[in-house]
Amino acid sequence: MASSETAVHTDVLIVGAGPTGLALAVDLARRGVDALLVERGTALFPGSRGKGLQPRTLEVLDDLGVLAEVRAASGHYPPNQFWQDGERQGSRRMYDPTEPSEAAPYTETLMLPQARTQRILHDRLRELGGGVEFGHELVGLTQDADGVTAEFAAAGPVRARYAVAADGGRSTVRRLLGIGMTGETVDPDPLLVADVLLTGLDREHWHVFPADEGSGEGLLAACPLPGAEPLFQLVAQFRAGTAVDPSLEGLRRVVATRTHLTPDQVLEVRWASEFRPRAALADRFRAGRVFLAGDAAHVHSPAGAQGLNTSIQDAYNLGWKLGAVLAGDAPPALLDSYQEERRANAADMLELSTKVHRGEVRRGRATQQLGLGYRESTLSTETRRDLPEGALRAGDRAPDGIRGGTRLFDAFRGPHWTLLVVGTGAATPEAACPVVRIPAYEAYGTGLFLVRPDGYLGWAGATADGLAAYAARVGAPVG
Repeated sequence: MASSETAVHTDVLIVGAGPTGLALAVDLARRGVDALLVERGTALFPGSRGKGLQPRTLEVLDDLGVLAEVRAASGHYPPNQFWQDGERQGSRRMYDPTEPSEAAPYTETLMLPQARTQRILHDRLRELGGGVEFGHELVGLTQDADGVTAEFAAAGPVRARYAVAADGGRSTVRRLLGIGMTGETVDPDPLLVADVLLTGLDREHWHVFPADEGSGEGLLAACPLPGAEPLFQLVAQFRAGTAVDPSLEGLRRVVATRTHLTPDQVLEVRWASEFRPRAALADRFRAGRVFLAGDAAHVHSPAGAQGLNTSIQDAYNLGWKLGAVLAGDAPPALLDSYQEERRANAADMLELSTKVHRGEVRRGRATQQLGLGYRESTLSTETRRDLPEGALRAGDRAPDGIRGGTRLFDAFRGPHWTLLVVGTGAATPEAACPVVRIPAYEAYGTGLFLVRPDGYLGWAGATADGLAAYAARVGAPVG
Protein backbone atom coordinates (compact mmCIF):
# COMPACT_ATOMS: atom_id res chain seq x y z
CA MET A 1 0.00 0.00 0.00
CA ALA A 2 1.21 3.49 -0.84
CA SER A 3 2.40 5.64 2.00
CA SER A 4 0.43 8.67 3.11
CA GLU A 5 3.23 10.90 1.78
CA THR A 6 2.46 9.85 -1.82
CA ALA A 7 -1.30 10.22 -1.48
CA VAL A 8 -3.56 13.13 -2.34
CA HIS A 9 -4.62 14.72 0.94
CA THR A 10 -8.09 16.07 1.73
CA ASP A 11 -10.26 16.60 4.77
CA VAL A 12 -13.24 14.55 3.54
CA LEU A 13 -13.30 11.85 0.88
CA ILE A 14 -16.79 11.21 -0.52
CA VAL A 15 -17.13 7.96 -2.48
CA GLY A 16 -20.01 8.07 -4.95
CA ALA A 17 -21.40 11.02 -6.95
CA GLY A 18 -25.09 10.21 -6.72
CA PRO A 19 -27.61 12.54 -5.04
CA THR A 20 -26.16 11.80 -1.58
CA GLY A 21 -22.54 12.45 -2.46
CA LEU A 22 -23.34 15.54 -4.52
CA ALA A 23 -25.55 17.06 -1.81
CA LEU A 24 -22.87 16.44 0.81
CA ALA A 25 -20.17 17.90 -1.43
CA VAL A 26 -22.28 21.04 -1.99
CA ASP A 27 -22.88 21.44 1.74
CA LEU A 28 -19.19 21.01 2.58
CA ALA A 29 -18.09 23.33 -0.22
CA ARG A 30 -20.21 26.19 1.07
CA ARG A 31 -18.59 25.66 4.48
CA GLY A 32 -15.11 25.93 2.99
CA VAL A 33 -14.29 22.30 3.77
CA ASP A 34 -11.66 20.66 1.57
CA ALA A 35 -13.56 17.64 0.20
CA LEU A 36 -12.85 15.26 -2.68
CA LEU A 37 -15.83 13.64 -4.43
CA VAL A 38 -14.96 10.55 -6.46
CA GLU A 39 -17.11 8.39 -8.71
CA ARG A 40 -16.45 4.92 -10.08
CA GLY A 41 -18.18 5.62 -13.40
CA THR A 42 -17.07 7.88 -16.18
CA ALA A 43 -20.12 10.16 -15.90
CA LEU A 44 -23.08 10.89 -13.65
CA PHE A 45 -25.88 8.33 -13.44
CA PRO A 46 -28.09 8.73 -16.56
CA GLY A 47 -31.52 7.42 -15.48
CA SER A 48 -34.76 8.55 -13.84
CA ARG A 49 -34.72 6.02 -10.97
CA GLY A 50 -35.37 8.29 -7.94
CA LYS A 51 -37.78 10.81 -9.44
CA GLY A 52 -39.86 12.09 -6.50
CA LEU A 53 -38.73 15.08 -4.42
CA GLN A 54 -40.63 15.35 -1.15
CA PRO A 55 -41.49 18.69 0.51
CA ARG A 56 -38.83 18.37 3.22
CA THR A 57 -36.21 17.72 0.55
CA LEU A 58 -37.37 20.83 -1.30
CA GLU A 59 -36.62 22.79 1.88
CA VAL A 60 -33.13 21.26 1.95
CA LEU A 61 -32.58 22.12 -1.71
CA ASP A 62 -33.78 25.66 -0.98
CA ASP A 63 -31.07 25.99 1.64
CA LEU A 64 -28.45 24.52 -0.71
CA GLY A 65 -29.30 27.17 -3.29
CA VAL A 66 -30.87 25.07 -6.07
CA LEU A 67 -34.63 25.23 -5.49
CA ALA A 68 -35.26 27.60 -8.40
CA GLU A 69 -33.44 25.28 -10.79
CA VAL A 70 -35.30 22.26 -9.42
CA ARG A 71 -38.67 23.93 -9.84
CA ALA A 72 -37.86 25.02 -13.39
CA ALA A 73 -36.90 21.48 -14.43
CA SER A 74 -39.49 19.45 -12.49
CA GLY A 75 -43.14 18.64 -13.04
CA HIS A 76 -46.27 17.65 -11.15
CA TYR A 77 -47.26 14.07 -10.43
CA PRO A 78 -50.10 13.25 -12.85
CA PRO A 79 -53.12 11.14 -11.89
CA ASN A 80 -53.05 7.41 -12.58
CA GLN A 81 -55.00 6.43 -15.69
CA PHE A 82 -56.06 2.76 -15.60
CA TRP A 83 -56.48 0.74 -18.78
CA GLN A 84 -58.08 -2.56 -19.71
CA ASP A 85 -58.33 -4.05 -23.20
CA GLY A 86 -57.35 -0.72 -24.73
CA GLU A 87 -60.10 1.19 -22.91
CA ARG A 88 -59.72 3.82 -20.19
CA GLN A 89 -61.14 2.61 -16.89
CA GLY A 90 -60.94 5.78 -14.85
CA SER A 91 -58.25 7.72 -13.02
CA ARG A 92 -57.26 8.68 -9.50
CA ARG A 93 -54.59 10.71 -7.75
CA MET A 94 -51.56 8.89 -6.41
CA TYR A 95 -50.91 11.50 -3.71
CA ASP A 96 -53.37 12.92 -1.22
CA PRO A 97 -53.02 16.70 -1.71
CA THR A 98 -51.98 18.90 1.22
CA GLU A 99 -52.53 22.64 1.16
CA PRO A 100 -49.41 24.73 1.75
CA SER A 101 -49.28 26.97 4.79
CA GLU A 102 -47.12 29.77 6.10
CA ALA A 103 -45.21 27.32 8.29
CA ALA A 104 -44.89 24.68 5.53
CA PRO A 105 -44.83 26.42 2.13
CA TYR A 106 -43.82 23.34 0.14
CA THR A 107 -46.32 20.48 0.35
CA GLU A 108 -46.34 19.06 -3.17
CA THR A 109 -44.10 16.17 -4.17
CA LEU A 110 -42.37 17.24 -7.38
CA MET A 111 -41.25 14.91 -10.14
CA LEU A 112 -37.69 15.28 -11.33
CA PRO A 113 -35.69 12.38 -12.80
CA GLN A 114 -32.68 11.51 -10.67
CA ALA A 115 -30.24 12.32 -13.46
CA ARG A 116 -31.53 15.90 -13.65
CA THR A 117 -31.40 16.33 -9.87
CA GLN A 118 -27.79 15.22 -10.01
CA ARG A 119 -26.93 17.61 -12.83
CA ILE A 120 -28.42 20.52 -10.88
CA LEU A 121 -26.41 19.62 -7.77
CA HIS A 122 -23.29 19.10 -9.88
CA ASP A 123 -23.68 22.55 -11.44
CA ARG A 124 -24.08 24.05 -7.96
CA LEU A 125 -20.97 22.23 -6.76
CA ARG A 126 -18.97 23.66 -9.66
CA GLU A 127 -20.27 27.14 -8.84
CA LEU A 128 -18.79 26.66 -5.38
CA GLY A 129 -15.44 25.60 -6.80
CA GLY A 130 -15.83 21.83 -6.47
CA GLY A 131 -16.26 18.97 -8.89
CA VAL A 132 -16.27 15.21 -9.37
CA GLU A 133 -13.25 13.00 -10.04
CA PHE A 134 -14.60 10.27 -12.34
CA GLY A 135 -13.05 6.86 -13.03
CA HIS A 136 -12.16 6.23 -9.37
CA GLU A 137 -12.98 2.61 -8.54
CA LEU A 138 -12.28 1.99 -4.87
CA VAL A 139 -10.36 -1.22 -4.17
CA GLY A 140 -8.94 -0.71 -0.69
CA LEU A 141 -9.70 1.21 2.49
CA THR A 142 -7.74 1.40 5.73
CA GLN A 143 -7.91 3.76 8.66
CA ASP A 144 -5.99 4.68 11.76
CA ALA A 145 -6.37 7.14 14.59
CA ASP A 146 -5.65 10.12 12.35
CA GLY A 147 -7.40 9.37 9.09
CA VAL A 148 -8.41 7.10 6.24
CA THR A 149 -6.38 5.89 3.24
CA ALA A 150 -8.27 4.90 0.09
CA GLU A 151 -6.76 2.92 -2.79
CA PHE A 152 -8.18 3.02 -6.33
CA ALA A 153 -7.83 0.69 -9.32
CA ALA A 154 -6.66 3.30 -11.81
CA ALA A 155 -5.78 6.35 -9.73
CA GLY A 156 -3.42 7.25 -6.93
CA PRO A 157 -4.29 6.85 -3.25
CA VAL A 158 -6.17 9.44 -1.20
CA ARG A 159 -5.55 10.26 2.43
CA ALA A 160 -8.48 11.93 4.26
CA ARG A 161 -9.34 12.85 7.81
CA TYR A 162 -12.83 11.37 7.26
CA ALA A 163 -14.53 9.36 4.52
CA VAL A 164 -18.17 8.98 3.54
CA ALA A 165 -19.65 6.02 1.68
CA ALA A 166 -22.24 7.36 -0.75
CA ASP A 167 -21.66 4.57 -3.25
CA GLY A 168 -25.09 2.96 -3.36
CA GLY A 169 -26.84 -0.20 -2.26
CA ARG A 170 -23.94 -2.43 -3.34
CA SER A 171 -21.49 -0.17 -1.52
CA THR A 172 -17.85 -1.15 -1.88
CA VAL A 173 -17.01 0.91 1.20
CA ARG A 174 -19.57 -0.94 3.31
CA ARG A 175 -18.19 -4.29 2.11
CA LEU A 176 -14.60 -3.28 2.84
CA LEU A 177 -15.64 -2.19 6.34
CA GLY A 178 -17.45 -5.49 6.93
CA ILE A 179 -20.71 -3.79 7.88
CA GLY A 180 -23.76 -5.99 7.30
CA MET A 181 -27.28 -5.04 6.27
CA THR A 182 -30.44 -6.40 7.84
CA GLY A 183 -33.67 -6.42 5.88
CA GLU A 184 -36.24 -8.25 3.83
CA THR A 185 -37.40 -8.77 0.27
CA VAL A 186 -40.41 -6.51 -0.16
CA ASP A 187 -41.52 -8.22 -3.36
CA PRO A 188 -39.97 -11.43 -4.82
CA ASP A 189 -41.02 -10.53 -8.37
CA PRO A 190 -38.39 -8.72 -10.44
CA LEU A 191 -39.09 -5.25 -11.80
CA LEU A 192 -37.72 -3.65 -14.93
CA VAL A 193 -37.52 0.14 -14.92
CA ALA A 194 -36.54 1.96 -18.10
CA ASP A 195 -36.56 5.43 -19.63
CA VAL A 196 -38.08 5.13 -23.10
CA LEU A 197 -39.25 7.39 -25.89
CA LEU A 198 -42.85 6.36 -26.43
CA THR A 199 -45.77 7.53 -28.57
CA GLY A 200 -49.46 6.76 -28.33
CA LEU A 201 -50.04 7.81 -24.70
CA ASP A 202 -50.97 11.26 -23.45
CA ARG A 203 -48.60 13.04 -21.09
CA GLU A 204 -51.26 14.20 -18.63
CA HIS A 205 -51.55 10.79 -16.94
CA TRP A 206 -49.45 8.07 -15.36
CA HIS A 207 -50.73 5.13 -17.39
CA VAL A 208 -51.30 1.86 -15.54
CA PHE A 209 -51.96 -1.49 -17.20
CA PRO A 210 -52.87 -3.91 -14.38
CA ALA A 211 -51.57 -7.46 -14.17
CA ASP A 212 -53.48 -10.10 -16.09
CA GLU A 213 -54.06 -13.06 -13.81
CA GLY A 214 -55.21 -15.20 -16.73
CA SER A 215 -52.06 -14.82 -18.78
CA GLY A 216 -49.72 -14.29 -15.84
CA GLU A 217 -48.45 -11.03 -17.29
CA GLY A 218 -47.48 -8.54 -14.59
CA LEU A 219 -48.35 -4.88 -14.16
CA LEU A 220 -46.94 -2.30 -16.54
CA ALA A 221 -46.92 1.45 -15.88
CA ALA A 222 -45.74 4.35 -18.02
CA CYS A 223 -45.09 7.69 -16.32
CA PRO A 224 -44.41 10.79 -18.43
CA LEU A 225 -41.21 12.51 -17.35
CA PRO A 226 -40.91 16.32 -17.34
CA GLY A 227 -39.59 17.84 -20.55
CA ALA A 228 -40.54 18.48 -24.14
CA GLU A 229 -39.77 15.07 -25.64
CA PRO A 230 -42.07 12.01 -25.22
CA LEU A 231 -39.92 10.41 -22.52
CA PHE A 232 -41.59 7.99 -20.10
CA GLN A 233 -40.39 5.98 -17.16
CA LEU A 234 -41.60 2.47 -17.86
CA VAL A 235 -42.00 -0.03 -15.00
CA ALA A 236 -42.85 -3.66 -15.70
CA GLN A 237 -43.32 -6.46 -13.19
CA PHE A 238 -42.34 -10.05 -13.98
CA ARG A 239 -42.92 -13.37 -12.28
CA ALA A 240 -40.09 -14.69 -10.13
CA GLY A 241 -37.60 -16.62 -12.22
CA THR A 242 -38.39 -14.79 -15.45
CA ALA A 243 -35.44 -13.76 -17.62
CA VAL A 244 -35.87 -10.01 -18.06
CA ASP A 245 -34.75 -8.50 -21.38
CA PRO A 246 -33.95 -4.76 -21.06
CA SER A 247 -33.16 -4.28 -24.75
CA LEU A 248 -35.27 -2.23 -27.15
CA GLU A 249 -36.72 -5.38 -28.68
CA GLY A 250 -37.43 -6.84 -25.24
CA LEU A 251 -39.27 -3.70 -24.14
CA ARG A 252 -41.21 -3.58 -27.37
CA ARG A 253 -42.44 -7.13 -26.77
CA VAL A 254 -43.49 -6.32 -23.20
CA VAL A 255 -45.34 -3.16 -24.22
CA ALA A 256 -47.10 -4.84 -27.15
CA THR A 257 -48.12 -7.82 -25.01
CA ARG A 258 -49.47 -5.85 -22.04
CA THR A 259 -50.95 -2.73 -23.66
CA HIS A 260 -52.86 -1.65 -26.77
CA LEU A 261 -49.70 -0.05 -28.18
CA THR A 262 -47.74 -1.50 -31.08
CA PRO A 263 -44.04 -2.41 -30.87
CA ASP A 264 -42.96 0.44 -33.14
CA GLN A 265 -44.44 2.99 -30.74
CA VAL A 266 -41.50 2.30 -28.43
CA LEU A 267 -38.93 4.43 -30.21
CA GLU A 268 -35.82 4.31 -28.05
CA VAL A 269 -34.44 3.08 -24.73
CA ARG A 270 -32.35 5.67 -22.89
CA TRP A 271 -31.67 3.66 -19.71
CA ALA A 272 -32.90 0.39 -18.20
CA SER A 273 -32.31 -1.57 -15.00
CA GLU A 274 -33.68 -4.71 -13.36
CA PHE A 275 -34.12 -4.98 -9.60
CA ARG A 276 -36.10 -6.67 -6.84
CA PRO A 277 -37.70 -4.36 -4.29
CA ARG A 278 -36.17 -4.83 -0.88
CA ALA A 279 -35.81 -2.98 2.40
CA ALA A 280 -32.52 -3.16 4.26
CA LEU A 281 -30.73 -1.14 6.92
CA ALA A 282 -27.00 -1.13 7.61
CA ASP A 283 -26.17 -2.51 11.03
CA ARG A 284 -24.32 0.73 11.76
CA PHE A 285 -23.80 4.02 9.98
CA ARG A 286 -20.26 4.62 11.23
CA ALA A 287 -17.03 2.71 11.55
CA GLY A 288 -14.32 4.90 13.06
CA ARG A 289 -13.68 7.76 10.65
CA VAL A 290 -15.94 6.39 7.93
CA PHE A 291 -19.66 7.14 7.64
CA LEU A 292 -22.36 5.45 5.54
CA ALA A 293 -24.99 7.62 3.85
CA GLY A 294 -27.75 7.15 1.30
CA ASP A 295 -28.32 3.73 -0.26
CA ALA A 296 -25.03 2.55 1.24
CA ALA A 297 -26.83 2.80 4.60
CA HIS A 298 -30.44 1.99 3.70
CA VAL A 299 -32.16 0.44 0.67
CA HIS A 300 -35.85 1.19 0.03
CA SER A 301 -38.65 0.03 -2.19
CA PRO A 302 -39.21 2.80 -4.76
CA ALA A 303 -42.84 3.12 -3.64
CA GLY A 304 -43.58 6.40 -1.93
CA ALA A 305 -40.37 8.13 -3.07
CA GLN A 306 -38.54 7.86 0.24
CA GLY A 307 -35.09 6.52 -0.70
CA LEU A 308 -33.51 9.47 -2.51
CA ASN A 309 -35.11 11.93 -0.09
CA THR A 310 -33.87 10.11 3.00
CA SER A 311 -30.44 9.96 1.36
CA ILE A 312 -30.19 13.70 0.70
CA GLN A 313 -31.18 14.34 4.29
CA ASP A 314 -28.41 12.01 5.48
CA ALA A 315 -25.99 14.31 3.68
CA TYR A 316 -27.65 17.39 5.12
CA ASN A 317 -27.34 16.02 8.65
CA LEU A 318 -23.73 14.94 8.28
CA GLY A 319 -22.42 17.99 6.43
CA TRP A 320 -22.76 20.56 9.18
CA LYS A 321 -21.35 18.18 11.79
CA LEU A 322 -18.24 17.38 9.75
CA GLY A 323 -17.80 21.08 9.05
CA ALA A 324 -18.01 22.01 12.74
CA VAL A 325 -15.57 19.33 13.86
CA LEU A 326 -13.06 20.02 11.09
CA ALA A 327 -13.14 23.75 11.88
CA GLY A 328 -12.47 23.03 15.55
CA ASP A 329 -15.79 24.57 16.57
CA ALA A 330 -17.18 21.32 18.02
CA PRO A 331 -15.64 18.25 19.65
CA PRO A 332 -15.34 15.04 17.60
CA ALA A 333 -18.07 13.53 19.79
CA LEU A 334 -20.58 15.58 17.80
CA LEU A 335 -20.14 13.10 14.95
CA ASP A 336 -21.60 10.33 17.13
CA SER A 337 -24.99 11.99 16.73
CA TYR A 338 -25.06 11.23 12.98
CA GLN A 339 -25.73 7.53 13.48
CA GLU A 340 -27.98 8.22 16.45
CA GLU A 341 -30.23 10.54 14.46
CA ARG A 342 -30.12 9.19 10.94
CA ARG A 343 -30.31 5.44 11.56
CA ALA A 344 -33.53 5.78 13.55
CA ASN A 345 -34.93 8.09 10.89
CA ALA A 346 -34.00 5.71 8.07
CA ALA A 347 -35.60 2.79 9.90
CA ASP A 348 -38.88 4.71 10.09
CA MET A 349 -38.72 5.60 6.40
CA LEU A 350 -37.99 1.99 5.44
CA GLU A 351 -41.08 0.86 7.30
CA LEU A 352 -43.14 3.56 5.61
CA SER A 353 -41.93 2.82 2.06
CA THR A 354 -42.61 -0.89 2.56
CA LYS A 355 -46.16 -0.15 3.72
CA VAL A 356 -46.73 2.08 0.70
CA HIS A 357 -45.42 -0.65 -1.60
CA ARG A 358 -47.89 -3.12 -0.08
CA GLY A 359 -50.82 -0.70 -0.30
CA GLU A 360 -51.15 -0.30 3.46
CA VAL A 361 -50.49 3.47 3.50
CA ARG A 362 -51.53 6.22 1.10
CA ARG A 363 -49.00 8.69 -0.22
CA GLY A 364 -49.65 11.98 1.51
CA ARG A 365 -48.67 13.75 4.71
CA ALA A 366 -46.74 10.76 6.04
CA THR A 367 -44.52 10.57 2.95
CA GLN A 368 -43.73 14.31 2.85
CA GLN A 369 -41.14 13.92 5.65
CA LEU A 370 -42.11 17.29 7.15
CA GLY A 371 -43.03 15.64 10.44
CA LEU A 372 -39.69 13.91 10.93
CA GLY A 373 -37.39 15.18 13.64
CA TYR A 374 -34.93 14.38 16.38
CA ARG A 375 -36.75 14.91 19.68
CA GLU A 376 -35.01 11.94 21.27
CA SER A 377 -31.55 12.98 20.10
CA THR A 378 -28.82 13.88 22.55
CA LEU A 379 -28.50 17.12 20.53
CA SER A 380 -32.09 18.17 21.39
CA THR A 381 -32.55 20.08 24.64
CA GLU A 382 -36.01 21.32 25.61
CA THR A 383 -35.97 23.45 28.80
CA ARG A 384 -39.58 24.67 28.81
CA ARG A 385 -42.07 22.94 31.08
CA ASP A 386 -45.75 22.05 30.76
CA LEU A 387 -45.93 22.51 27.01
CA PRO A 388 -49.35 21.78 25.51
CA GLU A 389 -49.82 18.76 23.28
CA GLY A 390 -48.78 19.56 19.72
CA ALA A 391 -46.43 22.35 20.74
CA LEU A 392 -43.19 22.80 18.85
CA ARG A 393 -40.30 21.22 20.75
CA ALA A 394 -36.53 20.91 20.52
CA GLY A 395 -35.72 18.37 17.85
CA ASP A 396 -38.59 19.43 15.58
CA ARG A 397 -38.24 20.96 12.14
CA ALA A 398 -38.10 24.77 12.36
CA PRO A 399 -41.20 26.15 10.58
CA ASP A 400 -41.15 28.89 7.97
CA GLY A 401 -43.18 32.10 8.24
CA ILE A 402 -43.00 35.86 7.81
CA ARG A 403 -43.07 38.04 10.90
CA GLY A 404 -41.80 41.57 11.40
CA GLY A 405 -40.75 41.73 7.75
CA THR A 406 -38.51 38.66 8.09
CA ARG A 407 -39.03 35.38 6.27
CA LEU A 408 -37.62 32.69 8.52
CA PHE A 409 -36.37 30.40 5.75
CA ASP A 410 -34.42 33.38 4.37
CA ALA A 411 -32.90 33.92 7.82
CA PHE A 412 -32.03 30.24 8.23
CA ARG A 413 -30.60 29.81 4.71
CA GLY A 414 -26.86 29.22 4.81
CA PRO A 415 -24.41 27.08 6.75
CA HIS A 416 -24.90 28.89 10.07
CA TRP A 417 -26.80 28.46 13.32
CA THR A 418 -29.61 30.95 13.99
CA LEU A 419 -30.82 32.22 17.36
CA LEU A 420 -34.54 32.92 17.00
CA VAL A 421 -36.22 35.05 19.65
CA VAL A 422 -40.02 34.87 19.39
CA GLY A 423 -42.41 37.20 21.20
CA THR A 424 -40.20 37.83 24.22
CA GLY A 425 -37.83 40.48 25.47
CA ALA A 426 -35.71 37.90 27.27
CA ALA A 427 -32.01 38.70 27.32
CA THR A 428 -29.76 36.66 25.07
CA PRO A 429 -26.06 35.84 25.32
CA GLU A 430 -23.65 37.24 22.78
CA ALA A 431 -23.82 35.37 19.51
CA ALA A 432 -21.63 35.30 16.40
CA CYS A 433 -24.49 33.74 14.46
CA PRO A 434 -27.57 35.64 13.25
CA VAL A 435 -30.00 36.65 16.01
CA VAL A 436 -33.53 37.07 14.65
CA ARG A 437 -36.25 38.67 16.74
CA ILE A 438 -39.88 38.36 15.66
CA PRO A 439 -43.28 38.93 17.30
CA ALA A 440 -45.16 36.00 18.80
CA TYR A 441 -45.96 33.42 16.13
CA GLU A 442 -48.39 30.55 16.63
CA ALA A 443 -46.11 28.06 14.86
CA TYR A 444 -43.51 28.63 17.60
CA GLY A 445 -45.38 30.15 20.52
CA THR A 446 -42.94 32.30 22.45
CA GLY A 447 -39.41 31.72 23.64
CA LEU A 448 -35.83 31.34 22.45
CA PHE A 449 -34.94 28.77 19.81
CA LEU A 450 -31.48 27.83 18.61
CA VAL A 451 -31.92 26.58 15.06
CA ARG A 452 -29.36 24.08 13.81
CA PRO A 453 -27.68 24.53 10.42
CA ASP A 454 -29.93 21.76 9.08
CA GLY A 455 -33.13 23.55 10.07
CA TYR A 456 -34.06 21.68 13.25
CA LEU A 457 -34.44 23.15 16.73
CA GLY A 458 -31.44 22.18 18.81
CA TRP A 459 -32.36 24.06 21.99
CA ALA A 460 -35.56 25.75 23.17
CA GLY A 461 -36.30 27.73 26.31
CA ALA A 462 -38.42 30.48 27.83
CA THR A 463 -35.20 32.23 28.89
CA ALA A 464 -31.55 31.90 27.90
CA ASP A 465 -30.67 29.87 31.00
CA GLY A 466 -28.54 26.94 29.85
CA LEU A 467 -28.25 28.14 26.26
CA ALA A 468 -24.54 29.03 26.38
CA ALA A 469 -23.63 25.66 27.89
CA TYR A 470 -25.57 23.83 25.19
CA ALA A 471 -23.97 25.95 22.47
CA ALA A 472 -20.48 25.14 23.75
CA ARG A 473 -21.28 21.42 23.65
CA VAL A 474 -22.44 21.42 20.03
CA GLY A 475 -20.17 24.09 18.58
CA ALA A 476 -22.74 26.85 18.09
CA PRO A 477 -21.24 30.38 18.30
CA VAL A 478 -23.43 31.57 21.18
CA GLY A 479 -22.37 32.72 24.63
